[in-house]
Amino acid sequence: MARNLIIVGAGPAGYTAAVYAARADLKPLVFEGVQYGGQLMTTTDVENYPGFAKSIMGPELMEQMREQAKRFGAELVSDNVTAVDFTSRPFKVTAGNRTEEADTVIISTGASHRKLGLESETKLFGKGVSACATCDAFFFKEKVVTVVGGGDSAMEEATFISRFASKVYVLVRTDKLRASKIMAERCKANPKIEFVYNVEVVEVLGVDQNKVTGVKLKDSATGQTRDLPCDGMFLAIGLVPNVDLFKGKIDLDERGYIKTHNVTETNVPGVFAAGDVQDWKYRQAVTAAGSGCAAALDAQKYLEKMQEN
Repeated sequence: MARNLIIVGAGPAGYTAAVYAARADLKPLVFEGVQYGGQLMTTTDVENYPGFAKSIMGPELMEQMREQAKRFGAELVSDNVTAVDFTSRPFKVTAGNRTEEADTVIISTGASHRKLGLESETKLFGKGVSACATCDAFFFKEKVVTVVGGGDSAMEEATFISRFASKVYVLVRTDKLRASKIMAERCKANPKIEFVYNVEVVEVLGVDQNKVTGVKLKDSATGQTRDLPCDGMFLAIGLVPNVDLFKGKIDLDERGYIKTHNVTETNVPGVFAAGDVQDWKYRQAVTAAGSGCAAALDAQKYLEKMQEN
């Protein structure tokens, strides 16, 4: 017998959907994935999530959401979904050797950090190249580090890394920052942080030594290159929605995000999307949670209509 609802992915959107669905007695099955919690698992202080006056650590917030979903009866499975079939009903979701069927599905697989696409970057990833300051900044005590990016995430990464590193260079492709004023000013006031504008990283140096020794920078105006010695490089250049599972199965927009209408509905009736996998604009934990709530309510209404028919 098919389940009422399967939720694929477990960040703020997935767990919020699970809370609402479980409270509605839909008995949701949540495929969390091997690494549950989404991007907040690599975030330090979360200062702007409502209800936490003194801020809260990202992993702690996600653990509280997870426990809340469990308390209301959501079934959580720490397996990665490997295939979905939306061509017939009930829908099929496969994780490992297990295939489950459900009348509705909520996709909340989030987004991942964008990479530069360099061969040297790939070879040195985890050996001085990182996309997670909270995971790896500790290893760069009194060392020189670069942060690639000009948005809020780059400012947050640089600020956090500066607690450990002796020097942080923020490498910006254009002549100005995309970051909010408050985040940018905080970085500019930090004596350990220096901004380098109009540069593009074209190579990560140190492959032959199996560790980062510097980055080769290309001036976007003159095309000239120069080497900047450093001990590590952190990526903060945006996000890519985690949609590989759903390509050809569901409509995506021109940016590659799942296309939704009426907030969470996809082009497949009964399949809904919530959080950063469909939100290219806001990409906040609180907006992800809000859309997770909406997706659960939409799934509930869809199931009610199914029963009426």
